[in-house]
Amino acid sequence: MPETLLLYEPAIRLSAFAGIFAAMALWEMLAPRRPQAIGCLRRWPGNLGIVAFNTLLVRLVFPTAAVGVALLAQAQGWGLFHLFTAPAWLAITAPVIFLDLAIYFQHVLFHAVPALWRLHRMHHADLEFDVTTGARFHPIEILLSMAIKLGVVAALGAPAVAVLIFEVLLNATSMFNHGNVRLPEQLDGLLRWLVVTPDMHRVHHSVVPRETNSNFGFNAPWWDRLFGTCLLC
Repeated sequence: MPETLLLYEPAIRLSAFAGIFAAMALWEMLAPRRPQAIGCLRRWPGNLGIVAFNTLLVRLVFPTAAVGVALLAQAQGWGLFHLFTAPAWLAITAPVIFLDLAIYFQHVLFHAVPALWRLHRMHHADLEFDVTTGARFHPIEILLSMAIKLGVVAALGAPAVAVLIFEVLLNATSMFNHGNVRLPEQLDGLLRWLVVTPDMHRVHHSVVPRETNSNFGFNAPWWDRLFGTCLLC
């Protein structure tokens, strides 16, 4: 089972990315939140080219990625979750939550440290806001992000299944909350208690510093509320 998971992990992630991207692109076409001055034909080739390059780069530098480190930690007995026996549901959900918290703090760090912000601002420099913005990151930021993630996975001793679930969720929610899609106001108000919605995250891409340095969550919306970085939530 572990070897099978490692073998099919790239295909699972690629299939999830392609399916969610296609769904979000169709949603943006049918129900856009706002008209765009710069069409997707001018922006998408560059943004998707960055995605392809970053994917290859990560696979070259970290061949087994986070799932491989999770399997190594399991084999070696590394990490917090190998110190005690937890029910299966907790062993899966808790690492996903902790990994999401780590990504929140990483995002705050990339805004707070000037050298890291110079990398991260590539994400904010997109001239429009849509599904491709959620995957537009500087290659060095992607490598640093993966290194941090690998360290957290090893420290937690997160099960490989939990890590794969988190990776798919993070990609899915990043594309969703960067989507130029229209949601009914009441539905948006309900959803933002469970997941970061596009209207909740869009303020983070403002050029106003107070707004840029808020709403850091990609997946769960609770961290911004808990740590006081939530604006217009």
